[in-house]
Amino acid sequence: MLDALRLSFRSPRFSSHLLLPPSSSSSFSPSNSSFSPLNQSSDRRISSATDSISFIRPGGRFVSLKVHATAAESDQPKWWEKNASSNMIDIHSTQEFLSALSQAGDRVVIVDFYGTWCASCRALFPKLCKTAEQQPDILFLKVNFDENKPLCKRLGVKVLPYFHFYRGADGLLLESFSCSLAKFQKLKDAIATHNTGPGSISISKDKTAESIS
Repeated sequence: MLDALRLSFRSPRFSSHLLLPPSSSSSFSPSNSSFSPLNQSSDRRISSATDSISFIRPGGRFVSLKVHATAAESDQPKWWEKNASSNMIDIHSTQEFLSALSQAGDRVVIVDFYGTWCASCRALFPKLCKTAEQQPDILFLKVNFDENKPLCKRLGVKVLPYFHFYRGADGLLLESFSCSLAKFQKLKDAIATHNTGPGSISISKDKTAESIS
């Protein structure tokens, strides 16, 4: 079987590929390339492009093809990219995690370990955002499991969604547990237990943030 010749045309917003039959006299000439928005709204934009591609098939037959590509782009952030307030921070590395704890002072820090593919994480997230708005004195750290696997492994995170409660700069792990939307009261109870000031902290585990540095 003769090998196929792969031609590709790329624009800043899309890429189209064609598999064409081989020919010693094959020629490629993109023309009339255009890229213009067809429809725009506050949250969605549709873009279109048309390309003309010409080549000569074996036997001297001239062929011209038009390729039309449409790409839809959304201006809305993905669900895990939405932060309710300034006390909700995304963590992208172990160093960022340790830095956030060290700068938290004596505040309670709640770490939300989640996966972008996790249905339970997504269902729980709006309620977590509302809680963050209602608890401005608590620092909420969001840790994407797939982006921070070494950190999650060191902290023993094996199920999602999962939560850690820390006492800020002390780096002491106060409590850790898995929590779904149906059991969200468990998280509220933990907040009531630990967010009562440094003098009334109940430390349930002796693991510290130093163990992951």
